[in-house]
Amino acid sequence: MSNDSKPEIQVTIEKLRNGRWAFVLKRGTVVYPAHGQFTSQLAAHAAGQAALKALENNR
Repeated sequence: MSNDSKPEIQVTIEKLRNGRWAFVLKRGTVVYPAHGQFTSQLAAHAAGQAALKALENNR
């Protein structure tokens, strides 16, 4: 399968009910649950980008 036919992976940052931050991965129509209990939005964003980069390297 070529890289053109694989769905794009998106990372979104969400604030949880407890006031902490998490990142959510979405690949095509599949949504993976929130990951992490980060104290800052920046930390969640950095972790989400690291996860995205790791997944893209495995493509």
